[in-house]
Amino acid sequence: MPIAVDIDVMLARRKMSVGELADRVGITPANLAVLKNGRAKAVRFATLAALCEVLECQPGDLLRWEAEAEDAVGVRTGPGDASAPKPC
Repeated sequence: MPIAVDIDVMLARRKMSVGELADRVGITPANLAVLKNGRAKAVRFATLAALCEVLECQPGDLLRWEAEAEDAVGVRTGPGDASAPKPC
């Protein structure tokens, strides 16, 4: 997925644990871990706003776009891309 999550960077800058952040935001540590590790498919704006408030940052400090790589044929591929050509 071309969206990278940098919550761990902000946690380190704020010297805060995942558990403390989850508690202050009002989500479970498990759900925060899913988001932090880039496995989430979506994030509610209310959750994003709460993360920004607690971490004193902007949404762009937590989320960034990364271009997907193109293969030799010019087809965009990314990790887990179902349309990516399979090796023979």
